[in-house]
Amino acid sequence: MSAKLLEFWAPWCKPCKAIEPALEELAKRLPVERVNADEDPDTAAQYDVLSLPTVVLVVDGEARGSVVGARSLAHYRSWLDEMLPAAEPGHDA
Repeated sequence: MSAKLLEFWAPWCKPCKAIEPALEELAKRLPVERVNADEDPDTAAQYDVLSLPTVVLVVDGEARGSVVGARSLAHYRSWLDEMLPAAEPGHDA
């Protein structure tokens, strides 16, 4: 299983700056790829990003879920704890 987070952000987005420390911590668990939504609107559209910040969990090339808006590190950890086991092969939802 290959998993990563895509963080959609923009330089003018203050909430995007606010979640940077949380994402740095999450990067210890799985890769975090930052996508500037202003510079790469096609990728943002591909993942249906309508608000910033948006963090998308991608597993084996497929979006499995997203969190919109600034959230706490605890929220992201809880979300990943719920989402990642469900993405593992052989797991019945």
